[in-house]
Amino acid sequence: MIVAFSITPIGAGVSVVEEVADAVRIVRESGLPNETNAMFTNLEGEWDEVMGVIKACLDKVSEAAPRCSVVIKIDSWSGRGKGRMAEKVAALERRLS
Repeated sequence: MIVAFSITPIGAGVSVVEEVADAVRIVRESGLPNETNAMFTNLEGEWDEVMGVIKACLDKVSEAAPRCSVVIKIDSWSGRGKGRMAEKVAALERRLS
């Protein structure tokens, strides 16, 4: 499955770059395929793996922020193997060229 998620710390101040960096560090250290853009982090793996990473991120960000908003979008396609995140982007790029 592919998951796009964002965690927004509320009450941590105007700039939340430190809290976001802490979460992205957890994602990268997970070893799961991932990419981060200006709004979301994409993560690929099995349900328990990705949800465990998201929970770890939320737990870490919650240390600095009394409240957090979490948005999660899931692409669950049974029977599909790993590497779908890269495959989806490659298919789009082929269409564009």
